[in-house]
Amino acid sequence: MSHAHAPDLAHHFESYEQQKETSFLGMWLFLSQEVMFFSGLFVTYVIYRMSYPDAFLAGSLKLPTTVGFVNTLVLLISSFTMVYAVHSAQHNNNKGVFRGLVGTIVFGTAFLGVKVVEYADKWEHHLVPGLNWDWDGPAGGIIFYSLYFVMTGMHALHMIVGIGILFFMLRPALRGRWHENNYNFVEGFGLYWHFVDIVWIFLFPFLYLIR
Repeated sequence: MSHAHAPDLAHHFESYEQQKETSFLGMWLFLSQEVMFFSGLFVTYVIYRMSYPDAFLAGSLKLPTTVGFVNTLVLLISSFTMVYAVHSAQHNNNKGVFRGLVGTIVFGTAFLGVKVVEYADKWEHHLVPGLNWDWDGPAGGIIFYSLYFVMTGMHALHMIVGIGILFFMLRPALRGRWHENNYNFVEGFGLYWHFVDIVWIFLFPFLYLIR
């Protein structure tokens, strides 16, 4: 005998609660492998920093701490707007969900814009390994900047993917799809966005502040 399902309940789930628990389990498993991925990058950074302390110090001194600090504030604000979107979904506030998602897109895009300007500055000063490189500092400078571009580049890629998903979520938000019984997609994505923000919280001091 078949049972009628709610419109937002997938056919293979018996209840919203089961659907929510399953989606969160999948998200936490995904974030676990993301933690392992970025942990490998951070461990690599620490090993090479210990091997080439003078080069890493010289490279770090060329990174604009003010720009990094501004981008940190921008990401923290984007986390607040994401929390607002989740809270709104839990309380059937469709307009609030939409505003929160748009705010997260705006601040996430602002972060990427600042990062593009910073990358352009590195190109202008010939600090892009393999493409535009001219370094007269201590040996190991190319390792520092290689790690800088890989680590910040992977972080930026995660943000680009996240912003794409945010755009995908706007239309369902306007249609009232996210509500008190079906907000797991919004909250699950919120976990992803907060993870990306936390990665930057570690990248900022590692690359810009440690002298």
